[in-house]
Amino acid sequence: MKIDLNTVKKIAHLARLEFDEEGAEKMQRDMTQILDWEEQLNEIDTEGVEPITTMSSEENVLREDVVGEHLSHERGLMNAPQRDSDYFRVPKVLE
Repeated sequence: MKIDLNTVKKIAHLARLEFDEEGAEKMQRDMTQILDWEEQLNEIDTEGVEPITTMSSEENVLREDVVGEHLSHERGLMNAPQRDSDYFRVPKVLE
């Protein structure tokens, strides 16, 4: 399938992209190459092939969600470089 420059310009407009003339021609070649490759994939017989949802066969192993001991407020502030009563003191970010 061949993409013409008008199609490239229309897609660029919809995607809010700007190309100079040389960039548009390169994009035209690249898009044509992608569609040619996709057409080759359409020629492959995929009858009976199960679709995959991921390229990895690994599965997440999650631990049980068990309620444990909570960190007390005092222990949480114990190593704070600076603190102000019940809070961490941090440098001002906004004026």
